[in-house]
Amino acid sequence: MADLTVRAAPPGPDKAAVGPQPTGALRRRKRTWHVHLLLVATCFVLCAPVLYALLAATQNNAQLFSFQLTPGESLARNFEVVWESRSLGRYMWNSTVVAVAITVGKTITALLAGLAFVYFRFPGKWFVFGFVLITLMMPTEISILALFRIVSGLGWNDSTLGLTVPFLASATGAFLFRQHFANLPAELSEAAQLDGANPLQFLVRILIPLSWNTIGALAVIQFVYGWNQFIWPLLLISDQREQLVQVGLGSLTQAGQGQAYGPLMLGAVLASIPPLVVFLALQRRFMNGFALTRDK
Repeated sequence: MADLTVRAAPPGPDKAAVGPQPTGALRRRKRTWHVHLLLVATCFVLCAPVLYALLAATQNNAQLFSFQLTPGESLARNFEVVWESRSLGRYMWNSTVVAVAITVGKTITALLAGLAFVYFRFPGKWFVFGFVLITLMMPTEISILALFRIVSGLGWNDSTLGLTVPFLASATGAFLFRQHFANLPAELSEAAQLDGANPLQFLVRILIPLSWNTIGALAVIQFVYGWNQFIWPLLLISDQREQLVQVGLGSLTQAGQGQAYGPLMLGAVLASIPPLVVFLALQRRFMNGFALTRDK
């Protein structure tokens, strides 16, 4: 009779002893914790000046120079000085009107320029487009003296026209819309011509609905540009009632006896609110406007 031998199975790993294996997401999180720590530290460094301005806006000079790290009790007084004594509210209103006018005007002229550069044929088109691009490399300060003479000759000193009309054209906007329209299908223009649409109807009914992201991106850029004007209103405006907020902030350094930094910090915080609101309102449009060609 054959000798039957039963061999024991080789010992395998004890499944009960082996704990749950980390998932891929957990392993990636363990590998990138230092990246997150670096990002948090960077955000704190970037936000530190804003946090310090908010803290200083509540303090007087004595608390500020003693490096007090807790909020002071001078916020109400500083706000009274800024809003009523120094008329910061009027300066902010003037800047809002100018920034909105510049934003709307530049958007309209940029749309028309993009339409002309893409869908029109005329002699010297590429020369004109190249000249527009060259102006991107020329800061406003180069032509500010000639611009001041022209505006003064028109009698636009101390007026909103003098602050807005010279800045209603935008080389940046013309370039953005030219690139955006060039990436649209050419069949759109052909279909519009077959339907009997004129160029303005083609722009309003077809191109603008397809361009809201680019319009939003340009609107944010131009609003901030108009809001931050300093040298031009400083030269052009002599009537303080018509002055803009960036120049008006300079008067906050003299609030009471000597320099008062609390009102200045509060004024800077208040003056940064409108551009922040515009950016938050158009944030999605702004980000999508500069990512239009990412997948093309």
